Amino acid sequence: MPEQTPPILRYFAFDHLPDHLKAVSAPFADLANQLAATLPPGPETSVALRKLLESKDAAVRAALDLPKES
Repeated sequence: MPEQTPPILRYFAFDHLPDHLKAVSAPFADLANQLAATLPPGPETSVALRKLLESKDAAVRAALDLPKES
């Protein structure tokens, strides 16, 4: 029986973001997908993905304060 994709992965989508925020968000999505593919499902994997999501959100918010390129 194939493993289901964890629903939390949808929150790592970044195609809708402006380019400067995509660059910040994309590595988090890559790592989230790698973790979901390699770790067994369970509470610790869920915690790891949730905390990675929190970190991604904070990094994207921080990038909102970067100076705009002209």
